[in-house]
Amino acid sequence: MNVLIIPDSFKGSLTAREVAEIMEKKITQIFPKSISHIMPFSDGGEGALNILEDHASGNMVNCEAQDAVGNPLKVPYFLFENGNSAWIELSKTSGLTQIKETDQNPLKTTTIGTGKVIIDALNRGCSKIYLGIGGSATHDLGTGIINALGAKLIDSKGKELFPNGENLINIKSIDLSKMNPRVFETKFIIACDVQNPLLGINGSAHTYAKQKGASQEMVNQLERGGKNFADVVERQFGEKIDRISGGGAAGGVSAGLSGVINAKLEEGFELLTQHTNLKSIIKEMDLVLTGEGSFDAQSTYGKLPYKIAQLTKKYNIPTLLFAGKTSLIKVSGFPELKVYETKPKDMSIEEAMQGATENLGISLEKVLNDYKRN
Repeated sequence: MNVLIIPDSFKGSLTAREVAEIMEKKITQIFPKSISHIMPFSDGGEGALNILEDHASGNMVNCEAQDAVGNPLKVPYFLFENGNSAWIELSKTSGLTQIKETDQNPLKTTTIGTGKVIIDALNRGCSKIYLGIGGSATHDLGTGIINALGAKLIDSKGKELFPNGENLINIKSIDLSKMNPRVFETKFIIACDVQNPLLGINGSAHTYAKQKGASQEMVNQLERGGKNFADVVERQFGEKIDRISGGGAAGGVSAGLSGVINAKLEEGFELLTQHTNLKSIIKEMDLVLTGEGSFDAQSTYGKLPYKIAQLTKKYNIPTLLFAGKTSLIKVSGFPELKVYETKPKDMSIEEAMQGATENLGISLEKVLNDYKRN
Protein backbone atom coordinates (compact mmCIF):
# COMPACT_ATOMS: atom_id res chain seq x y z
CA MET A 1 0.00 0.00 0.00
CA ASN A 2 1.34 3.42 -1.03
CA VAL A 3 0.57 6.10 1.56
CA LEU A 4 1.11 9.83 1.04
CA ILE A 5 1.64 11.81 4.26
CA ILE A 6 1.10 15.48 3.47
CA PRO A 7 0.08 17.58 6.51
CA ASP A 8 0.34 21.25 7.34
CA SER A 9 1.61 22.33 10.76
CA PHE A 10 -0.44 22.23 13.95
CA LYS A 11 0.29 25.91 14.68
CA GLY A 12 1.60 26.52 18.16
CA SER A 13 2.21 22.81 18.74
CA LEU A 14 3.88 20.86 15.92
CA THR A 15 5.63 21.70 12.65
CA ALA A 16 4.39 20.06 9.46
CA ARG A 17 7.48 17.81 9.49
CA GLU A 18 6.85 16.74 13.10
CA VAL A 19 3.24 15.89 12.23
CA ALA A 20 4.42 13.90 9.19
CA GLU A 21 6.95 11.93 11.25
CA ILE A 22 4.31 10.96 13.84
CA MET A 23 2.01 9.87 11.02
CA GLU A 24 4.74 7.83 9.34
CA LYS A 25 5.62 6.07 12.59
CA LYS A 26 2.01 4.95 13.11
CA ILE A 27 1.54 3.90 9.47
CA THR A 28 4.70 1.74 9.65
CA GLN A 29 3.53 0.25 12.95
CA ILE A 30 0.03 -0.67 11.76
CA PHE A 31 0.75 -1.31 8.06
CA PRO A 32 4.32 -2.73 8.14
CA LYS A 33 4.27 -3.65 4.43
CA SER A 34 3.18 -0.18 3.31
CA ILE A 35 5.42 2.40 1.62
CA SER A 36 5.16 5.87 3.12
CA HIS A 37 5.88 9.01 1.10
CA ILE A 38 6.47 11.96 3.46
CA MET A 39 5.69 15.38 2.03
CA PRO A 40 5.01 18.05 4.70
CA PHE A 41 3.53 20.82 2.58
CA SER A 42 2.76 24.55 2.46
CA ASP A 43 0.41 26.97 0.73
CA GLY A 44 3.38 28.90 -0.64
CA GLY A 45 4.23 30.99 2.40
CA GLU A 46 6.41 29.84 5.28
CA GLY A 47 7.86 26.36 4.73
CA ALA A 48 7.88 26.44 0.93
CA LEU A 49 11.68 26.37 0.73
CA ASN A 50 11.84 23.06 2.61
CA ILE A 51 9.32 21.51 0.23
CA LEU A 52 11.24 22.68 -2.83
CA GLU A 53 14.54 21.46 -1.40
CA ASP A 54 13.06 18.00 -0.81
CA HIS A 55 10.90 17.62 -3.92
CA ALA A 56 11.99 20.00 -6.71
CA SER A 57 15.02 20.12 -9.01
CA GLY A 58 17.50 22.74 -7.87
CA ASN A 59 19.40 23.71 -4.76
CA MET A 60 19.42 26.14 -1.85
CA VAL A 61 21.81 29.09 -1.98
CA ASN A 62 22.60 31.71 0.64
CA CYS A 63 23.15 35.45 0.51
CA GLU A 64 23.71 38.40 2.83
CA ALA A 65 20.61 40.42 3.67
CA GLN A 66 18.93 42.03 6.69
CA ASP A 67 15.89 41.52 8.87
CA ALA A 68 12.90 43.87 9.14
CA VAL A 69 14.72 46.22 11.53
CA GLY A 70 18.06 46.25 9.70
CA ASN A 71 20.08 43.58 11.51
CA PRO A 72 22.35 41.66 9.11
CA LEU A 73 21.61 38.00 8.50
CA LYS A 74 22.40 35.22 6.03
CA VAL A 75 19.33 34.12 4.07
CA PRO A 76 18.59 30.95 2.08
CA TYR A 77 16.54 30.84 -1.11
CA PHE A 78 15.90 28.19 -3.75
CA LEU A 79 17.54 28.33 -7.15
CA PHE A 80 15.79 26.09 -9.66
CA GLU A 81 17.85 23.70 -11.75
CA ASN A 82 17.54 25.79 -14.91
CA GLY A 83 19.31 28.65 -13.13
CA ASN A 84 16.82 31.14 -14.57
CA SER A 85 14.33 31.20 -11.71
CA ALA A 86 14.37 31.40 -7.92
CA TRP A 87 11.90 31.03 -5.05
CA ILE A 88 12.40 33.61 -2.29
CA GLU A 89 10.58 33.39 1.04
CA LEU A 90 9.79 36.83 2.46
CA SER A 91 9.53 35.53 6.03
CA LYS A 92 13.21 34.54 6.01
CA THR A 93 14.18 38.22 5.92
CA SER A 94 11.18 40.40 6.71
CA GLY A 95 9.36 37.92 8.96
CA LEU A 96 8.05 38.31 12.50
CA THR A 97 10.06 35.29 13.65
CA GLN A 98 13.31 37.01 12.66
CA ILE A 99 12.97 39.92 15.11
CA LYS A 100 12.49 40.40 18.86
CA GLU A 101 8.99 41.02 20.15
CA THR A 102 10.14 44.44 21.40
CA ASP A 103 11.09 45.36 17.81
CA GLN A 104 7.66 44.55 16.37
CA ASN A 105 6.29 47.82 14.99
CA PRO A 106 4.80 47.92 11.46
CA LEU A 107 5.37 51.69 11.28
CA LYS A 108 9.14 51.11 11.47
CA THR A 109 9.80 47.69 9.88
CA THR A 110 10.80 47.35 6.23
CA THR A 111 11.14 44.77 3.44
CA ILE A 112 14.53 46.07 2.29
CA GLY A 113 16.10 42.72 3.25
CA THR A 114 13.80 40.83 0.89
CA GLY A 115 14.80 43.23 -1.87
CA LYS A 116 18.46 42.40 -1.23
CA VAL A 117 17.75 38.70 -1.73
CA ILE A 118 16.00 39.52 -5.02
CA ILE A 119 19.09 41.47 -6.13
CA ASP A 120 21.27 38.43 -5.38
CA ALA A 121 18.99 36.25 -7.54
CA LEU A 122 19.05 38.82 -10.37
CA ASN A 123 22.85 38.93 -10.18
CA ARG A 124 22.89 35.15 -10.63
CA GLY A 125 21.00 35.57 -13.89
CA CYS A 126 17.44 34.85 -12.79
CA SER A 127 14.70 36.26 -15.01
CA LYS A 128 11.79 34.78 -13.03
CA ILE A 129 11.33 35.39 -9.29
CA TYR A 130 8.74 33.60 -7.20
CA LEU A 131 8.09 35.45 -3.94
CA GLY A 132 6.46 33.41 -1.20
CA ILE A 133 4.73 35.70 1.28
CA GLY A 134 3.29 35.17 4.74
CA GLY A 135 4.51 35.72 8.28
CA SER A 136 5.72 39.25 7.57
CA ALA A 137 6.65 41.78 10.26
CA THR A 138 6.08 44.65 7.84
CA HIS A 139 3.45 46.96 6.44
CA ASP A 140 5.45 48.95 3.90
CA LEU A 141 3.49 47.84 0.79
CA GLY A 142 6.71 46.46 -0.68
CA THR A 143 8.38 49.89 -0.73
CA GLY A 144 11.43 48.40 1.00
CA ILE A 145 11.78 45.87 -1.81
CA ILE A 146 11.52 48.43 -4.61
CA ASN A 147 13.89 50.73 -2.72
CA ALA A 148 16.48 47.95 -2.51
CA LEU A 149 16.00 47.46 -6.26
CA GLY A 150 16.87 51.13 -6.88
CA ALA A 151 13.59 53.05 -6.61
CA LYS A 152 13.36 56.22 -4.49
CA LEU A 153 10.35 57.42 -2.53
CA ILE A 154 10.02 61.20 -2.76
CA ASP A 155 8.07 63.54 -0.46
CA SER A 156 6.44 66.92 -1.26
CA LYS A 157 9.76 68.74 -0.74
CA GLY A 158 11.65 66.48 -3.13
CA LYS A 159 13.46 64.63 -0.34
CA GLU A 160 13.96 60.86 -0.26
CA LEU A 161 11.98 58.91 2.33
CA PHE A 162 12.95 55.72 4.17
CA PRO A 163 10.66 52.85 3.03
CA ASN A 164 8.45 51.86 5.96
CA GLY A 165 4.82 52.02 7.07
CA GLU A 166 5.25 55.34 8.83
CA ASN A 167 6.34 57.14 5.64
CA LEU A 168 3.62 55.83 3.30
CA ILE A 169 1.47 58.87 4.06
CA ASN A 170 4.29 61.23 3.00
CA ILE A 171 5.05 59.75 -0.45
CA LYS A 172 4.29 62.10 -3.32
CA SER A 173 6.09 60.25 -6.12
CA ILE A 174 8.19 57.15 -6.87
CA ASP A 175 11.42 57.69 -8.80
CA LEU A 176 12.37 54.64 -10.89
CA SER A 177 15.21 56.33 -12.82
CA LYS A 178 17.90 54.46 -10.84
CA MET A 179 16.02 51.12 -10.77
CA ASN A 180 18.16 48.07 -11.52
CA PRO A 181 17.50 47.53 -15.27
CA ARG A 182 17.20 43.77 -14.76
CA VAL A 183 13.95 44.38 -12.86
CA PHE A 184 12.14 45.42 -16.04
CA GLU A 185 13.24 42.21 -17.78
CA THR A 186 12.16 39.94 -14.92
CA LYS A 187 8.85 38.17 -14.35
CA PHE A 188 7.75 38.50 -10.71
CA ILE A 189 5.20 35.99 -9.39
CA ILE A 190 3.80 36.38 -5.88
CA ALA A 191 2.60 33.17 -4.23
CA CYS A 192 -0.55 34.37 -2.50
CA ASP A 193 -3.43 32.36 -1.07
CA VAL A 194 -5.38 35.04 0.81
CA GLN A 195 -8.06 37.24 -0.71
CA ASN A 196 -7.78 40.37 1.47
CA PRO A 197 -7.60 43.63 -0.48
CA LEU A 198 -5.16 46.38 0.45
CA LEU A 199 -7.67 48.77 2.03
CA GLY A 200 -10.91 48.66 4.00
CA ILE A 201 -12.22 46.73 6.97
CA ASN A 202 -10.99 43.43 5.45
CA GLY A 203 -7.80 45.05 4.20
CA SER A 204 -4.20 44.64 5.22
CA ALA A 205 -3.99 47.12 8.12
CA HIS A 206 -7.29 46.21 9.79
CA THR A 207 -6.78 42.46 9.39
CA TYR A 208 -3.09 41.87 10.04
CA ALA A 209 -1.30 44.91 11.54
CA LYS A 210 -2.21 44.17 15.18
CA GLN A 211 -0.47 40.79 14.88
CA LYS A 212 2.68 42.75 14.01
CA GLY A 213 2.57 45.02 17.05
CA ALA A 214 0.22 47.80 15.94
CA SER A 215 -2.16 49.70 18.22
CA GLN A 216 -5.54 50.81 16.83
CA GLU A 217 -4.11 54.29 16.28
CA MET A 218 -1.24 52.76 14.27
CA VAL A 219 -3.71 50.67 12.26
CA ASN A 220 -5.57 53.83 11.28
CA GLN A 221 -2.31 55.56 10.35
CA LEU A 222 -1.25 52.59 8.17
CA GLU A 223 -4.65 52.59 6.48
CA ARG A 224 -4.28 56.28 5.60
CA GLY A 225 -0.73 55.63 4.35
CA GLY A 226 -1.95 52.75 2.20
CA LYS A 227 -4.63 54.96 0.67
CA ASN A 228 -2.04 57.64 -0.15
CA PHE A 229 0.35 55.12 -1.70
CA ALA A 230 -2.47 53.61 -3.80
CA ASP A 231 -3.34 57.13 -5.04
CA VAL A 232 0.31 57.79 -5.97
CA VAL A 233 0.56 54.50 -7.88
CA GLU A 234 -2.69 55.14 -9.76
CA ARG A 235 -1.66 58.70 -10.63
CA GLN A 236 1.87 57.76 -11.70
CA PHE A 237 1.48 54.29 -13.23
CA GLY A 238 -2.24 54.10 -14.02
CA GLU A 239 -2.68 51.01 -11.84
CA LYS A 240 -5.53 50.64 -9.33
CA ILE A 241 -4.09 48.54 -6.53
CA ASP A 242 -6.55 49.17 -3.71
CA ARG A 243 -8.99 46.40 -4.62
CA ILE A 244 -6.74 43.65 -5.97
CA SER A 245 -7.80 40.32 -4.45
CA GLY A 246 -4.86 39.32 -2.26
CA GLY A 247 -3.33 42.80 -2.47
CA GLY A 248 -3.37 43.11 1.31
CA ALA A 249 -1.14 40.08 1.91
CA ALA A 250 2.18 40.51 3.77
CA GLY A 251 1.58 44.15 4.66
CA GLY A 252 0.50 45.12 1.16
CA VAL A 253 3.55 43.68 -0.64
CA SER A 254 1.25 42.07 -3.23
CA ALA A 255 -0.47 45.34 -4.09
CA GLY A 256 2.69 47.44 -4.08
CA LEU A 257 4.74 45.13 -6.29
CA SER A 258 1.79 44.61 -8.61
CA GLY A 259 1.43 48.35 -9.15
CA VAL A 260 5.10 49.31 -9.44
CA ILE A 261 6.91 46.34 -11.05
CA ASN A 262 3.94 44.51 -12.59
CA ALA A 263 4.17 41.45 -10.31
CA LYS A 264 1.48 38.82 -10.87
CA LEU A 265 -0.40 37.08 -8.05
CA GLU A 266 -0.87 33.31 -8.29
CA GLU A 267 -2.05 30.63 -5.87
CA GLY A 268 0.93 29.47 -3.82
CA PHE A 269 -0.42 25.95 -3.38
CA GLU A 270 -0.90 25.56 -7.13
CA LEU A 271 2.64 26.82 -7.83
CA LEU A 272 4.16 24.34 -5.38
CA THR A 273 1.97 21.58 -6.78
CA GLN A 274 3.46 22.22 -10.22
CA HIS A 275 7.07 22.42 -9.02
CA THR A 276 6.84 19.20 -7.00
CA ASN A 277 4.72 17.12 -9.43
CA LEU A 278 2.24 16.57 -6.58
CA LYS A 279 -0.65 15.59 -8.88
CA SER A 280 1.40 12.78 -10.44
CA ILE A 281 2.43 11.57 -6.98
CA ILE A 282 -1.15 11.56 -5.63
CA LYS A 283 -2.40 9.48 -8.58
CA GLU A 284 -0.17 6.60 -7.46
CA MET A 285 -1.38 6.54 -3.84
CA ASP A 286 -3.77 4.12 -2.12
CA LEU A 287 -4.28 6.32 0.96
CA VAL A 288 -3.56 9.96 1.85
CA LEU A 289 -3.09 11.40 5.36
CA THR A 290 -3.26 15.15 5.91
CA GLY A 291 -4.12 17.57 8.70
CA GLU A 292 -3.77 20.92 10.44
CA GLY A 293 -4.23 22.39 13.91
CA SER A 294 -7.77 23.64 13.39
CA PHE A 295 -10.13 22.49 10.64
CA ASP A 296 -13.34 24.50 10.33
CA ALA A 297 -15.49 26.37 7.80
CA GLN A 298 -12.61 28.81 7.16
CA SER A 299 -10.45 25.88 6.03
CA THR A 300 -12.72 25.29 3.05
CA TYR A 301 -11.67 28.69 1.66
CA GLY A 302 -8.33 27.27 0.64
CA LYS A 303 -6.38 25.90 3.61
CA LEU A 304 -3.91 23.14 2.76
CA PRO A 305 -5.88 20.03 3.88
CA TYR A 306 -8.91 21.17 1.90
CA LYS A 307 -6.75 21.69 -1.20
CA ILE A 308 -5.35 18.18 -0.75
CA ALA A 309 -8.91 16.84 -0.44
CA GLN A 310 -9.83 18.55 -3.71
CA LEU A 311 -6.98 16.71 -5.46
CA THR A 312 -7.67 13.31 -3.90
CA LYS A 313 -11.35 13.62 -4.79
CA LYS A 314 -10.40 13.80 -8.49
CA TYR A 315 -8.71 10.40 -8.25
CA ASN A 316 -11.11 8.80 -5.71
CA ILE A 317 -8.34 8.22 -3.15
CA PRO A 318 -9.36 7.64 0.48
CA THR A 319 -8.16 10.56 2.62
CA LEU A 320 -7.86 10.82 6.40
CA LEU A 321 -7.65 14.32 7.87
CA PHE A 322 -6.49 14.82 11.46
CA ALA A 323 -7.04 18.15 13.22
CA GLY A 324 -6.30 19.26 16.77
CA LYS A 325 -9.82 20.64 16.83
CA THR A 326 -12.56 20.61 14.22
CA SER A 327 -16.13 21.72 13.71
CA LEU A 328 -16.38 19.81 10.41
CA ILE A 329 -16.52 16.04 10.76
CA LYS A 330 -18.06 15.72 7.30
CA VAL A 331 -17.37 17.99 4.35
CA SER A 332 -20.18 18.26 1.81
CA GLY A 333 -19.23 16.83 -1.59
CA PHE A 334 -16.17 14.96 -0.31
CA PRO A 335 -17.20 11.34 0.36
CA GLU A 336 -13.57 10.08 0.33
CA LEU A 337 -12.58 12.53 3.11
CA LYS A 338 -12.81 11.47 6.76
CA VAL A 339 -12.09 14.11 9.41
CA TYR A 340 -10.90 13.25 12.95
CA GLU A 341 -10.36 15.50 15.96
CA THR A 342 -7.30 14.58 18.02
CA LYS A 343 -8.22 16.63 21.11
CA PRO A 344 -9.88 14.44 23.77
CA LYS A 345 -13.40 15.67 24.56
CA ASP A 346 -12.66 16.39 28.23
CA MET A 347 -9.43 18.31 27.56
CA SER A 348 -9.00 22.08 27.19
CA ILE A 349 -7.46 23.55 24.03
CA GLU A 350 -4.40 24.67 26.03
CA GLU A 351 -3.83 21.18 27.46
CA ALA A 352 -4.43 19.59 24.06
CA MET A 353 -1.84 21.84 22.42
CA GLN A 354 0.72 20.90 25.06
CA GLY A 355 -0.07 17.20 24.55
CA ALA A 356 -0.38 17.44 20.75
CA THR A 357 2.20 14.71 20.03
CA GLU A 358 0.54 12.15 22.30
CA ASN A 359 -3.01 13.08 21.23
CA LEU A 360 -2.17 12.78 17.54
CA GLY A 361 -0.46 9.42 18.11
CA ILE A 362 -3.46 8.00 20.01
CA SER A 363 -5.92 9.24 17.39
CA LEU A 364 -3.84 7.86 14.51
CA GLU A 365 -3.55 4.46 16.15
CA LYS A 366 -7.30 4.15 16.70
CA VAL A 367 -8.30 5.44 13.24
CA LEU A 368 -5.68 3.40 11.33
CA ASN A 369 -6.59 0.20 13.19
CA ASP A 370 -10.28 0.80 12.33
CA TYR A 371 -9.28 1.50 8.72
CA LYS A 372 -7.30 -1.76 8.62
CA ARG A 373 -10.26 -3.79 9.92
CA ASN A 374 -12.61 -2.27 7.36
